[in-house]
Amino acid sequence: MRLSTVILPIHRWSEGQKIWRRAEDLGFHAAYTYDHLSWRSFRDGPWFGALPTLTAAATATERLRLGTLVTSPNFRHPVTLAKELITLDDVSGGRVTLGIGAGGNGFDATALGQEAWTPKERADRFGEFVALLDRLLTEDAVTERGTFYSADEARNVPGCVQRPRLPFAVAATGPRGLRLTARYGQAWVTTGDPKLYEEGTPEQSVAALRGQAEKLAKACAEAGRDVAELDKVLLTGFTPDRGRPLESVDAFVDFAGRHQELGFTELVIHWPIADSDFAADQTVFEKIATEAPAQLG
Repeated sequence: MRLSTVILPIHRWSEGQKIWRRAEDLGFHAAYTYDHLSWRSFRDGPWFGALPTLTAAATATERLRLGTLVTSPNFRHPVTLAKELITLDDVSGGRVTLGIGAGGNGFDATALGQEAWTPKERADRFGEFVALLDRLLTEDAVTERGTFYSADEARNVPGCVQRPRLPFAVAATGPRGLRLTARYGQAWVTTGDPKLYEEGTPEQSVAALRGQAEKLAKACAEAGRDVAELDKVLLTGFTPDRGRPLESVDAFVDFAGRHQELGFTELVIHWPIADSDFAADQTVFEKIATEAPAQLG
C-alpha cells in the first residue's frame, strides 16, 4: 500500500514550493495536483496551472513522483498536451504519472466558450483523446484524422524518459471508461460512488468500490489483460467517511486497511487546507504520512 498526497495549486510558488518539498521529506510516494482552470469552492480564489506547477515541483524535488488527478479533455488537446508531458517527464527525470479522466460539467467545462457536452459526447471524446495521446507519446510523428481530435505530422522527439511512455492512471467507473483503462492504463483511479457521499455509509461505500473493482477485472479479462498488472488508486475525501480518516493515525489505518482488502494499492489524501472541505490537523496529517505506511505493510 502506497500513500500519496494531492496538493491543490492554490499557493504562490514562494509558499507552494515548501509544501512540495515537505511532501517529499515526509516520504509520500507521489504528490498530485488537480488539472482545472478553476474548481468548486476555490473558484474565486488563487488557482494556478497544473503543468507549470508540476514542472516547478520537479525542479524542487528529487524522488517524489508527480502527476495530475486528473487531466481531462475539457480544455486540453492531445497534441499540445503530449508536448508538455514529454517536457515535464524530461525535467523530472521520468517521475510523472498522468491521471486522466473524461471530465465533468460545470466549472471549467465551458470556459473556452463551448457548449456543455452530453454524457455520450464526453465519453466519445474521452475515448478518442486517450487513444491519440497514447500514440503521440509513443511515436515520433503522428498523423490522425478523428471526429474530435486530429494531428498532422505532430512530432514528439525524443519522446518520454519513461518507456514506452509515461504511465496513465485512468479515472473511470462506467463500462466505456473501464474498457479504456484495461486497454491503455497502468493504473485505475476512483473516488468511490458519488451518490453515497451525502447520505451513504462507509459500509455501502466499500460495497460500491468492490463492485467497481469487479467491473474493472471483467473489463481486463475481456481485453485479455491481467487486472493485477494495474495499480488501483483511491482518491480519498469523496466517500461517506469524508475527513474522518485524517482525525488520527488509528482512524486512517482502519480506513486504509478496509480498502487495502479490496485490492487498492495506493491511497491519496489531500494536503490540509484550512477553512475548506480539506481541513485537517497538519500535525496529525504528517504523523499519518510517516507512521501509517509501516502499519499497512
